[in-house]
Formats: sequence, structure tokens, C-alpha cells
Amino acid sequence: MQHNQISYNTGPNVTKYCFCQFLSAPHLQQAGLVYLIDFTACYFLIAHSFGRRILYPGSVYLLQRAMRPMLQQGQARLIEECEGQRNKLVACDGNEIDTMFVDRRREEGRHGQTLVICCEGNAGFYEVGCMNTPLEGGYSVLGWNHPGFAGSTGVPFPQNEANAMDVVIQFAVHKLGFQLSDIMVYAWSIGGFTASWAVMSYPEIQALVLDASFDDLLPLALKVMPDSWRPLVTHTVRQYMNLNSAEQLCKYQGPVLLIRRTKDEIITTTGPEDIMSNRGNNLLLKLLQFRYPKVMTDDGVRAIRAWLAASNHVEEAAVYSSYEVDDDWCVSVLQSYKTERDVFFPWSVGKTARKYMRNFDSTHCTPLPYSEFAAPWGL
Repeated sequence: MQHNQISYNTGPNVTKYCFCQFLSAPHLQQAGLVYLIDFTACYFLIAHSFGRRILYPGSVYLLQRAMRPMLQQGQARLIEECEGQRNKLVACDGNEIDTMFVDRRREEGRHGQTLVICCEGNAGFYEVGCMNTPLEGGYSVLGWNHPGFAGSTGVPFPQNEANAMDVVIQFAVHKLGFQLSDIMVYAWSIGGFTASWAVMSYPEIQALVLDASFDDLLPLALKVMPDSWRPLVTHTVRQYMNLNSAEQLCKYQGPVLLIRRTKDEIITTTGPEDIMSNRGNNLLLKLLQFRYPKVMTDDGVRAIRAWLAASNHVEEAAVYSSYEVDDDWCVSVLQSYKTERDVFFPWSVGKTARKYMRNFDSTHCTPLPYSEFAAPWGL
């Protein structure tokens, strides 16, 4: 994707970029001038008042004030113990994006040459967020805060989020000196939106890891609102908060790993006890259906759903046994297919689901231990 560079300069602790890419937005269905004016204003007010605050509680001042001591301690630890470098980047919309970079390239170990860019959840901050997981593994790490979170300015609407992600990647490449092929993107929860935007827009990125992420915001928004509000919620989400992570993810050709929390209480549409209502399942299914359409027939989807219904290793093994899955044979077929054709997805052969997803027996907000973090498998 082409980028138009407007300006670039460096000041004390502030690297300034002005890069902008625009997300496509759905057009309004005009059913008369009065309908258009009345309902457009209503959708706008909902999105810009309580809608945005419900979706991104981390942007609410009272929450930030309550967390300020914890955020200050976390930032100090990253700077003093990890030799972190704090920079503020100016996105093309004028928002200042607060970042923290920990450089491990000079240390011994095979992971330091890889940069992990972390995308936080809707109440997550780099000071106390998912940066700690790749740091524990010896990776170089770049964390950033959503617009309107802590040291970042603005409000976290989808376009602003994309602009922030864009300037973070540009900073990693042009200032920090990493190649896109040396960058892995790791996201937790709602951070999957900006992470999937990143790999869609920069397909040379090495790999993507999504932890406790969902395919589409709308089913989760409908879950928490009254049924009578369904038309209003649907139009508001689609016009102003269309976090279409699955659609973006399917435009990426590289290695992907999805981590599903088996007791997730946030991205399930019924409850944590119903693992099949976890929207991470839908994210996996949509990705597999795009990449391997000839395998994901009705029988293929039925087999994947049976595997997804398993909530522990014993149940997973039973499903694999019943379908007589041979991982080694599947990998050999895929390697031969890629060697002979070297084509982009979709492919006419398939891949086992557990190469794309692994379970973590936990709730939504439990920090991911490094033992559960891994670079995605690739041919």
C-alpha cells in the first residue's frame, strides 16, 4: 500500500511523522432526507458520547486518574530496569502517540533481532500491559498507547487507531532500523483490530499473534445492549466503530497464531462456560475458509467445530483421533504444494486447525505468560 509522506522531523524525545491511510466506511442508505438527517445525528451522538467510552474505557479520565500511580510505576520500571526509550510520535491526524521501545539487539539470544510491536486492549496501557510477555522472551519490544490513553492524545476511533498504528510502524522501520520482515505484531483483545490492520497494510511483516481477539465487534456490542436497540446499535457500529478484524486478517498472507482463552468472559456472546460462543472461533473459521476454501466444505467446517468445542487437551486428542488427522502428512502436502506452485492464498489444499490456534486455560484479562507465547508456525 502506498504512503504519502508529508513531513518528517525529529526533536527531543519526539519523532514526527505524517502518514495517513483511510479506511473504507460503509455508505448510508438514503431513505429520504428526514430519515438521513435524524438518524445520522443519532448514530453520531451515540458513537461520540457513551458508545466510545463503553468500547474504550481506558480513554475515560476517571479510570486513568485511578490508574495513574500504577502507570507511573510501570513506566519507571520499563525505563530503569529494561532501559526503555520513551518517544512520542505525531500521526497524520495530529494525535501524539506515546510509545516505549526496549532494544535487545545487542544482547545474546536469538530473539533480540526480532521486534514485537504490541497492541493493547480497550483498557490496556503499555506501562502495565502485554509488553511484558515478549520482554520475558528476550525480544526487542515496541509498545504504544491508544489515542486518548495516558500519554497519547486524541480519541480511539477506528481511523485514529489506524493512523496511530501506521506511524508506529513507520517509526520502527525508519527510526529504529528494523526491516518489516523482522517485525512481529502481537495483540491482545481489541488490539486485534490495529494488529490486523497492520499486517493487511504491511504484508511483509513477519508474523501475527492475536490473543483473546474477536472477528467482528457487532455481535459483542449486541450482547450488552437491549434487543430493542438492535437496529440502532447495528448502524452505529457499522458507521463509526466497524472493527472488522477478520476481514483485514484475511488480506494477510503470512503466519498467524490465535490464542483462545477457554474461560473468556468478555468475547463470548453467551457466557464463559459456552466455549463455542467465543468469537475467536469465528475468527479462525473465517481465516481458514479464506485460505483453504476447497477443504472448508460442510464436512471440513463440521470437523473444525468439533475440535473447537474441545476445551482441554484430552478432548482435542479425541477429536483428532476420530478424524484420523496426521499432522506430519498434512505438513508434507502443504510444503509440496507451496514448493511446486509458490502461490498466494487461497489454496486448494488445507492445514490442521491447531497450527493456527492454541488454547490457554484462563479468563480474558489474565496476563499471558511467556510459556504460552510463540511465533506462529509457517512453511
